[in-house]
Amino acid sequence: MAYLAAVMAHPGFTERFLPDLVQPGLRVPLTADSDLFAEAAELGREVIWLHSYGERFVDPEAGRPAGAPRMAEIERPFIPAEGAIPGAPEPLPDTMEHDAAKRRLIVGKGFVENVSTEMWNYEVSGKQVVWHWFSYRRRDRTRPQIGDKRPPSPLDKVQPEHWLAEYTSDLIDLLNVIGRLVALEPRQAELMERILAGEKIEAAKAAEDA
Repeated sequence: MAYLAAVMAHPGFTERFLPDLVQPGLRVPLTADSDLFAEAAELGREVIWLHSYGERFVDPEAGRPAGAPRMAEIERPFIPAEGAIPGAPEPLPDTMEHDAAKRRLIVGKGFVENVSTEMWNYEVSGKQVVWHWFSYRRRDRTRPQIGDKRPPSPLDKVQPEHWLAEYTSDLIDLLNVIGRLVALEPRQAELMERILAGEKIEAAKAAEDA
């Protein structure tokens, strides 16, 4: 699983194999080089550690301590005193925007510093992760009804009336994880190219060995 995470969980894989991804069913390049496989697996352990918020592949000696991952202090997203996202009695915010020049994520009347454009634009399965996270915590959570789908449940309206402190903590955790994943992407892309350039285990051989 760690090998798969290293090779496939980054935009370089999608760009490289975009025509093949139109048809369902992922095809994974398997290196025949044991050293290269081990290198990929170690990199993939960090990817999964990040995806699991520090719950899997914990190894303090490898820089993967238990708990929510953090970027280097100088790069870390933070909320200054003047940028605090208001809680009660203010209502939930309805807007989230990114100021690329200031590297600032604006959440209603508050803001987070040290948020790069890459972090803001980060996508998984075509969804912009930071905005998608916010869409479930904003004041207006209604979504357009498409086709004959059943209307939203009244339970969707059961939500906090004000921004919660845990929302702020969750957002900071998310931004740290995304920031570190973005930083890994060039290494993943370079590793994938080396795997593709070297000897690989063909599908027929893999099936025979299985």
